[in-house]
Amino acid sequence: MAEISFRQALNETLRDELTRDENVFLMGEEIGVFEGSYKITAGLLKEFGPKRVVDTPIAENGFVGMAVGAAMLGLRPVVEIMTFNFIVLAMDEILNHAAKIHYMFGGQTPIPMVIRTPGGGGQQLSATHSQNLETWFAHIPGLHVVAPSNPADAKGMLKTAIRNNNPVIFIEHLGLYNTKGDVPEEDYTIPFGKAKIAREGTDLTVISYSRMASLALEVANRLEQENKWSIEVVDLRSLRPLDKETIVNSVKKTGRAIVFEEDWRSYGIGAEIAATIQEEAFDYLDAPVKRVANVEVPLPYSKPLETAALTGARQLLEAIDELAPRRRRR
Repeated sequence: MAEISFRQALNETLRDELTRDENVFLMGEEIGVFEGSYKITAGLLKEFGPKRVVDTPIAENGFVGMAVGAAMLGLRPVVEIMTFNFIVLAMDEILNHAAKIHYMFGGQTPIPMVIRTPGGGGQQLSATHSQNLETWFAHIPGLHVVAPSNPADAKGMLKTAIRNNNPVIFIEHLGLYNTKGDVPEEDYTIPFGKAKIAREGTDLTVISYSRMASLALEVANRLEQENKWSIEVVDLRSLRPLDKETIVNSVKKTGRAIVFEEDWRSYGIGAEIAATIQEEAFDYLDAPVKRVANVEVPLPYSKPLETAALTGARQLLEAIDELAPRRRRR
């Protein structure tokens, strides 16, 4: 077990998979000579050469389409989109081709490709560089969508993504790159569609993913230390497929639920989870499901306004205070 950063976990995993399988190759803007905008691919061009680490033009629709074709021919491309916001330029290639070719060709042509991309706010990058668009992709049959919250999960889930025969959208929050955690040194994978109980509790369930799952865990640990409430934290990890069983069982146990997401509230992941709880655990609820999300505006550049628009620990604590039982269960 070694303590490494989220960034380092991704870098080491890419190196492992490039070494393990000669069909794996990387492509994206500035990932080679410049070593990536966030240095996830640092050192890989020198080690594996320009046929395995491919610098592309600034043309997302072109190189994502190229990756789909490479996957159809049996290669395993791992595409880096510099920021989640730029993925909109490749929507046709992802939604109408990567997600559907396997089905439309009667199962004859798997599409084993991964699209890695960082998203999230809080970096003062303004409205067109700070969005969370995971709902768009989680809506589409034929895609897998995952969003790990810590270095150990990042390693295990990226290995699963690269070895998967389906197209995977692998979401990395910018605010997680420098976070550290213990990561097993051996080779391991984490299955998609399996959420994790990051912390057990009895009073209330907080359901989250990516950076907000990490933040929810911090809040829950603080409340326990202050002897206020016992909060169970469910880290979804995988958005499609979604582990409904873990969500429902946790809510049945605690009787109360908050969905905590860094995204706009309307039509989002939180809405899907709230509907799932209503359909499958309604009789166990002691209070309505609450959703904690961003203010529904394009994210401002101004730091005070950006902070005001983003959800965070304060908003989660307010929701817990409103929803949790008045007396803590023993």
